[in-house]
Amino acid sequence: MQEAEQSVGRMPHDHGQNIEQVLKKMPPEGEFGKAADVFQQLCDPSRLRILWLLCHSEECVYNLSAAVGMSSPAVSHHLRTLRQSGLLSSRRDGKEVYYRLADTEEARLVHRMVDDIFDMNCPRNSIR
Repeated sequence: MQEAEQSVGRMPHDHGQNIEQVLKKMPPEGEFGKAADVFQQLCDPSRLRILWLLCHSEECVYNLSAAVGMSSPAVSHHLRTLRQSGLLSSRRDGKEVYYRLADTEEARLVHRMVDDIFDMNCPRNSIR
């Protein structure tokens, strides 16, 4: 945040909107990259379907593959990118790995957005 505060100068045009004050609070550029990475996860319809399922249940790759009609390797690829973005967590039980929505503020926010888009209230979580 300090970076943005130091680079703020006077704007070329004063429209009375106090943009200087807003710019002082603007997060550093790298933070926008992190946010864009999270939103990028929602741009693929197959990944969004998998994420939607995992917002409401915990599942293994094989059940997810059957549910969305995709191969296990394709589902695994989507799960890997969702997990790397911090939206999913996993746990191992014997040979099986189970995936679910991560217990983070970002994941809960994405869950609320997805539920709102599909006009659905998730009975499992009290996130509203």
